[in-house]
Amino acid sequence: MNSLTLLMLLPIIGSIAVAATPKTKEVLSKQVALATTVIVAGATIAMAMNFQRDNVDLQFVEKYSWIPTFGINFAVGIDGLALVLILMSTILAPIVVLSGWNEAHGGRWSVKTFYILILVLETMMIGVFAATDVFLFYVIFEAMLIPVYFLIGGYGTGERSAAAVKFLIYSLFGGLLMLASIIALYVMSGAQGGHTFDLQALSQLEMSSTTQNFLFLGFFIAFAIKAPLWPLHTWLPDAAASATPGTSVLLLGVLDKVGTFGMIRYCLTLFPEASKTFTPLIMVLAVISIVYGAILAIGQKDLKRLIAFTSISHFGFITMGIFAMTSQGHSGATLYMFNHGFSTAALFIVGGWMIARRGSSTIADFGGLQRVTPVMAWSFFLAGMSSLALPGLSSFVSEFLVLVGTFTRYPVHAVIATFGIVLAALYILIPVQKALHGPTTPGNEGLSDLNIREKVAIAPVMAIIIALGFYPSPLLNVINPASAHVIAQMGFTDPAPTNGDK
Repeated sequence: MNSLTLLMLLPIIGSIAVAATPKTKEVLSKQVALATTVIVAGATIAMAMNFQRDNVDLQFVEKYSWIPTFGINFAVGIDGLALVLILMSTILAPIVVLSGWNEAHGGRWSVKTFYILILVLETMMIGVFAATDVFLFYVIFEAMLIPVYFLIGGYGTGERSAAAVKFLIYSLFGGLLMLASIIALYVMSGAQGGHTFDLQALSQLEMSSTTQNFLFLGFFIAFAIKAPLWPLHTWLPDAAASATPGTSVLLLGVLDKVGTFGMIRYCLTLFPEASKTFTPLIMVLAVISIVYGAILAIGQKDLKRLIAFTSISHFGFITMGIFAMTSQGHSGATLYMFNHGFSTAALFIVGGWMIARRGSSTIADFGGLQRVTPVMAWSFFLAGMSSLALPGLSSFVSEFLVLVGTFTRYPVHAVIATFGIVLAALYILIPVQKALHGPTTPGNEGLSDLNIREKVAIAPVMAIIIALGFYPSPLLNVINPASAHVIAQMGFTDPAPTNGDK
């Protein structure tokens, strides 16, 4: 399949099919949703096979007039960056459905509604990475809030309503700032040749440095909230703690990547000079996120909050790689987005199974699981090792590239960020020790290990984590040309290697 439009339509068709199933046939609704996500994943892989790796131009481009009065088009196309993120999204979707087979039970609405929301969200995940019309991107960017809001507020636990509202308020605030910048770009395009929302055309606009700085901030703040970057991160721990594990996978594994994707696709492309102006500040924020997120993760007693704070630290690495303005940093950041999606998915999925069996998310309640549930325990251990970037697992390669790419231009920032790796060992190894080893905590003796469905669900995640740890070339061959193209467009070249013989 080479049509992005058709790829976006497939989950919508699947959601209609789920809606048509009888309300009492919950298993059938799940099966239809699973089949749909598997088909979409297969279609995305087929598209990736036809992608021209060395072509830095947008591929699979489609453009249809949508609102001609305002020059708005339904325009989509992908480069290596977008392809990798769409591939990640569509592979994670069937894993979320299969691993969370019983997540929707006990929610405010029916099981069928849960899977309709998941499929609608999948369409938007594809669309937000593929959009090349800025207005279309904004519409999808904001529309994504709706299914996520209902997934958290309708099927979550604890203070789910408050967490859903907090997520919505933060995201809407950022979206309004971005909308103001988009309107300004539209007005400026009319004064310079014709009103348009086309990304390529808008990137050619002439504007003063002050104007560019203000418009940059409108986009960047929206993306920093979504990412999330310190100090705009406070919605995330509450949302992750209240959402179901599957929703958390999509929230942290995919939706938060829209923020870092937007920094590359829109901030750097539309406002290159402003990006350079704000880089020193953003690099400081990224380093703070790395250290702050790691320190707070160490002190967490709740498993889901622990994973949320580790992600804040990881997104600091991604943001640092983006604004290091080196090809290695950019490639590492993009690869990090992909790898983080799967390592976080593994943590939330296995952690969700642990919580469901124990009836508690408190880390101290999981003592001695290695003796009682060895497969589940080893799965959580492997996911944790990937999260702390152990050599031989996927996250190591991306984190190494980010640090190397940053060091060549910002050595102090890279050295401080390296301290985050030490902290990562603490925030992973301490809970692993408490949850998996030591004497069996009373109440854990009768816990069941992973069943066949759960093993099938987690197996591809673990396979990807291990395979990309040893052989990341298939992804890097797609990512590297796109990253080099972005750096060249920004007017940067990689710093020349230093020679001590001077």
